[in-house]
Amino acid sequence: MNDMADARQQAAHWFRELRDRITAAFEALEDRGPGDDAPGRFEVTPTERAENGGGGIMSVMRGGRVFEKVGVNWSEVHGNLSPKAQAAMAARGVPGMQDDPRFWASGISLVAHMQNPHAPAVHMNTRMFWTPGAWWFGGGADLNPCIEYPEDTAHFHATMQAACAAHDAAYYPRFKDWADEYFFIPHRGRARGVGGIFFDDLNSGDWQADFAFTRAVGEAFLPAFLPLAEARCTQGWDDADKEAQLVHRGLYAEYNLVYDRGTKFGLETGHNADAVLMSLPPLAKWV
Repeated sequence: MNDMADARQQAAHWFRELRDRITAAFEALEDRGPGDDAPGRFEVTPTERAENGGGGIMSVMRGGRVFEKVGVNWSEVHGNLSPKAQAAMAARGVPGMQDDPRFWASGISLVAHMQNPHAPAVHMNTRMFWTPGAWWFGGGADLNPCIEYPEDTAHFHATMQAACAAHDAAYYPRFKDWADEYFFIPHRGRARGVGGIFFDDLNSGDWQADFAFTRAVGEAFLPAFLPLAEARCTQGWDDADKEAQLVHRGLYAEYNLVYDRGTKFGLETGHNADAVLMSLPPLAKWV
């Protein structure tokens, strides 16, 4: 695509539109959720970067009927990479990065921690990144139950597989393996959940095709996750189930603070720290 400025705005607009649809769907699920308490609603806060330009929208819901804490963030940022981030991208082989630190990025990032221990936590993000020498897409989604149900895992993976297969038959096995590797916690010797898909540095040379695939991943999220959340949010649970949830959340916090690439990038580039760290659970436990 010749007009990359227009391409960037197309991507940013779509990521924001996806954010709007997901927050609306989550609030609708809250309306249908169990209990007599008021349904949860998102608190929406504009964010700005401490340096350079751009910002976004941080949307966080706490203490709902279904969601204990869920964040759905959208951002569009630009400026110059820090020397550390610039060196890291140069080491990854990003063209021109050694000589020109300028960048632009936009995306949506979502993490949901649930009230009911039987309902799985979940993560999803899709994004576009641009430098003067390159552009690429990245993202994915992964399921993080503390109490696994094989049928839930199968549904989530089947939905992601269908989204991938519509664009390239090789995508799902490749991106599933990448997720298994990426979401592994080395110091615990285990994965943080039951996986999903993960991809980065996607540039086939056809911007429209890569953008279409990235949209497909985003579109697949609600069909992959919402039926699981709705089915499990009314299931009975006891103190042992809650204990298992809190301990599992400790794994999630460890991963996001120690290994997650998006956390590191957001903090290194001066984005709002609360928005970057919205992925952390409201309560966790270590034994």
